[in-house]
This record gives sequence, C-alpha cells and structure tokens, in this order.
Amino acid sequence: MADSGRQPPRRRVPGPARPVRPGNQQRRPGPGGRPAAQRRPGTPRQPAAPSIRLGSPRPRLRMVSLALTLVMIAFVVRLLQVQAVDASEYAAKADQNRYVGRVLAAERGGITDRNGVDLAISTDANDITADPTMFTRKQLKVDDGPEQAAALLAPILGADQETIADRLRTQNTRYVLLARRQTPQVWNQISDLKTALVKKARDEKGTVNVLAGVFQEPSSKRVYPNGDLAAGILGWVNSEGKGGGGVEQQLNKYLAGKDGKIRYAQSGGRLVPTAGSTETPAVAGSDVELTIDRDIQWAAQNAITEQVKKSKADRGYVIVQDTRTGEVLAMANSPGFDPNDLTEANPDALGNASLQDAYEPGSTAKVMSMAAVLEENVATPGTHVTVPNRLHRGDRLFKDDINHPTWYLTLNGVLAKSSNIGTILATGELGRNQRESNQILYSYLRKFGIGGYTGLGFPGETKGILAAPGDWSTSQQYTIPFGQGFSINALQAASVYSTIANGGVRVEPTLVRGTKGPDGRFVSATKPDRTRVVSEKTAKTLARMLESVVDDQEGTGTKARIPGYRVAGKTGTANRVDPATGRYHGYTSSFAGFAPADNPRITVYCSIQNATEGSYFGGQICGPIYKEVMEFALKTLQVPPTGGKPANLPVTFTP
Repeated sequence: MADSGRQPPRRRVPGPARPVRPGNQQRRPGPGGRPAAQRRPGTPRQPAAPSIRLGSPRPRLRMVSLALTLVMIAFVVRLLQVQAVDASEYAAKADQNRYVGRVLAAERGGITDRNGVDLAISTDANDITADPTMFTRKQLKVDDGPEQAAALLAPILGADQETIADRLRTQNTRYVLLARRQTPQVWNQISDLKTALVKKARDEKGTVNVLAGVFQEPSSKRVYPNGDLAAGILGWVNSEGKGGGGVEQQLNKYLAGKDGKIRYAQSGGRLVPTAGSTETPAVAGSDVELTIDRDIQWAAQNAITEQVKKSKADRGYVIVQDTRTGEVLAMANSPGFDPNDLTEANPDALGNASLQDAYEPGSTAKVMSMAAVLEENVATPGTHVTVPNRLHRGDRLFKDDINHPTWYLTLNGVLAKSSNIGTILATGELGRNQRESNQILYSYLRKFGIGGYTGLGFPGETKGILAAPGDWSTSQQYTIPFGQGFSINALQAASVYSTIANGGVRVEPTLVRGTKGPDGRFVSATKPDRTRVVSEKTAKTLARMLESVVDDQEGTGTKARIPGYRVAGKTGTANRVDPATGRYHGYTSSFAGFAPADNPRITVYCSIQNATEGSYFGGQICGPIYKEVMEFALKTLQVPPTGGKPANLPVTFTP
C-alpha cells in the first residue's frame, strides 16, 4: 500500500510478568479504572505527600454546650425570680407607676335650726392636684417647668409660689395636692389659662404648656349662710375637712360620713377607660337638726353685741331656753367670729364663751339659796329679816351694794332688793351650825347643776368651780350664799332658772334635736335626764318672789318689765376675777328670769363682763337686753299673756 503519510497505530506489547507481593495479590486500579502504575524495581522510593489531620470537634462542642447551658440556667433562674419569687413586688411597682388611688370625700351633712333653716351647708368645690412627672425636663423640655407653673398658679390659689414649686418637684409620685376646696371659679381660671397655653404652644414654636399636669378633683366647701350667726355653737371645719370646734367637732363622726376610695389606671394624669378601675362609693354624712331657733338667735346676738359695744365691755352672753323641754333656743356670744373666714377672726373670740367662760355669778345665784331656805322650811316669803348696814362674820365685814340704814325686809324683800347681808342671815338658819348650813347649801347647789357639766358634751365646756363644803374658807362660807366664791358658765346659770320655772324639775339642757341619715330617716336625740331639785310648791313660791324683783318699785329689775306679761327675774352684779391676773377687777353684770311668771315657757339669761362705760349694774345694762330678747321670743313662739295679776308679795315690814 502506498504510504499515505499517516503512522499506523502502535501495538502495545505486554511487558514481562512481575512477581506478586505477598498481601497485595490484587493491584489497585489506577485512574480510569486501570491498575495504578507500579514502581519499577531499582527505582528510588518517592517520599509520601504530607497529610493534614483535623482536630476532634467534641471538646469545642462541649464548651459551647456548657456555655449555652449556663446562659439558659441564668435566664431560667431570673425568670423564676421575676415571675415567682419577686412577682408581687414587681407587680406592686408596676401598679404604683400605672395605677393611682385617691380618696372619694364624703359629702358632709348639713346643720339646720329647729325649723329646718340652713345654718351650715356644703357646696361644690375642687381640690387642685398635679402630676409631678409631667413637670420634669424630660416631659416639658425646659429646666424650670415647676417654677413657671408655680408663678401662674400662686396668684390664683392665693398660695406661696415656692411652696407650690416644691410640690411640683416631688419625686417618686404622680399625685400631689396643691390646694383644697377651691371654688369652681378658681378652677375655671386655671382651666382657661391651660387652654390659652395650649393655643399659644400650637401657634408659637418653643412655647410649652407648663400647666398640662394640673388637674382638679371634685370636693366640697363648708359654707355658713348666716355669717357669724351662732358661730360659737356651730364651730368650723378645718383644712383637713374635720370639725375644728363647736357642733362641727362634737358631732363630726355623724356629719363627716364615710369616705370612699377609687383606684384607676392613668396616662398623663387622666383615667384610662379601658384599663378598669375599682371604686368604693362614699357614704354621705348625716344632717344635724339643732334646738336653736334662727330668729331668736339673731335677736339675742344682735342685742348682746350692741350692749357690749355700748358698755365697752370685754364680752357678753345671752342664753334662751325652753323651760319645759330644756332645749336651748339661742346661745349668743359677743364678740363673735365668721366661720367662713377665720383669717379675720380674733383668736380670743373663737369658741363658745357661754360654755367655756367660768365666772362668779353674783346675785342671780341667790335664788338657789332661797330655794334651799324655802325647801328646808326655815322661812317663808313673809319671814322678817332685819338687815344692818354691815355684818361681821368670821374675819370680814360684809355689806350690800349700797350703804343703807337698817332695813326691815321680808324674805321676799331680801330677794327683791338683792341684799347680801339678808341672804347670809337666811342661809345661816339652814343648819344647827355654820358647818351644817354649808353642807345643806352645797347639796342644793349640786342638785341645781353647779360644779358639774351641763350634759351637752360640748367641746371645751367648763363645769365651773365649786369646792366641797369642808374646803370652804372662812370668807366662802358667807360669800357663796350670795354668788361669790364659786364659778359657773352661762348655761348653768340659765338652767337654774329653767328648773324653777319647770316646777322644781331640772331638765338637762339639750342643743341637738336629732339627726337625719342619707336614707332620710330622722333619729331623735336621747331624751334628757330629769331631776327633782325642789318641790313644786317651793318652785311656785320662788316664781312669785322673783316677780317682786321686776314689778315692785323697790325691786332691782324694773327695766325688765314687759307690758302685758308677768315676768319673774333677778339681777346680779358680782366682783369679777380678771382671767389675766387672777385678781378681782371690774364687774360681772347679769339678769336672769322667765316668763310668763305664772305659766313659764321661756328662760332668758344675760351676762356682761367688765363693762367700762356707763352703768355696770346688772339691772341697768342686762335688764333691757332681757326685755328685748324675751319680748321677741314670746312673739316668735306665739306665747300669749296669761292675764293673771302679779302676786304683790310684801317687801318690807314695820318693826
């Protein structure tokens, strides 16, 4: 064949056979499935290629697993601590930040007179509050938020600016009280100011509403519609909403009611409606009805105020009492105070001087000495008593209020002319000796209520001073019968005359008729105690004798006469102990009595302390007050004249 230029394929000639190495009977296939080439004999052995040996992963896995396990354990422990061990603490903290609780003030009960006329009421008001967290720099973006707010609020609330700022800076709370019981007008001013700030902040960049955290809560304010009328009886309500004096304090538990509670979620100081709240409603207080008659109280207060001013006296009191029931119809003091604004009140005028002042009564107390003499059958109204100008007893010389020749008086005349000496002589006959006479007189004074509380339970009431007869000094043995050497309060003095007017039965004075609860049910006050002091016969005899004081021309109480009515009364002019020095200085002037004398219905007692201008005699300055107040009370209660004629008992006798 001609050569075409292509080389024929080479034929592979098998090489010589190689001996098989022990243990390696088969040849490992090379690439492509062929056996790997074998090193020829005599050829140097090539060194093996270096190999990389990986470390075991197990230690690392153990370390990671341990770390993860520890982390999980820490999480689990913390979770258990938060959700189990400290769960209540964290829940409390969360509630503290989210929930707000406040007291729902109960509406205070009103006080009325016996006819339902309002004397003390509660009107709508607002407590001004704030959320201090809303005045921080973080919230307002200014450093002086509390100061700016305080500068705006102080003039409106009438409070100190720095005090308000301090409260707005309070930490760890979302509630502070800025002012209590503000009128709706005050809140309206704050609300209008907040609205103006919101508008300004919207219109002027950089302006903030520094009052956003100021809020109001409904409250009430105590109001006394009649100003200073009966202020001594009513008292006042203090800044904490509790009675601070008088009936407001005495009956606070009835008037105050029971406060409620509310707890709610808040945001920005406002209620979150969807978060739920818990509320315990407040229970309103009970209304209190007094025995006072508003009109008679006004007449008594007006009369004593005018006379105290005219006489330039320290003070005065008038008591009006229903002789049959013991109910106090009026209890007036001068000077007084307006409980609506205590900032203008004279501290010495606060309280109820009619019950809190203790003083020596003077001759109005002689009626008790005469009651003892008559009840013990020592004398009768017509018994003759010779009264010298001076009487020596113990280490003293006693006299009457005027110098006089020897008087020849009946026992009735001793009372009518208010003779100290005649009273000493009459009471000296009560016992076999002076010591026994003292003991008997003391027992009657105690039965009339002297030396003990009246029974009103009024705050600050004095029971006066009456020493036991064994402790009476030589002087007291003879001064106590005519009203010096022991002390009383004005209501005790009035009660003595009401006892005689009531047929000798003492009815414990009362000032409260009853209470009306929120349910509208009226509960009458407990009936007062009744005590027989003297017989009805003695009481009627005394009433006739007391008429002579007013009706007889020689009586000391002629200025107390009331046309058409029979009037029984007694004057008093006592040396006065000055409370500032403890020494006698000035006089206590008084008049006490009841009408109609033959069918008593009303008792009026008047007393004036330390009159310094004009007359200081009780018949001259207290007699007219008695007449004015008694006339008004008789007309107000529509008590008609009896039409009877005065007893006209003899005053003197011819020796």
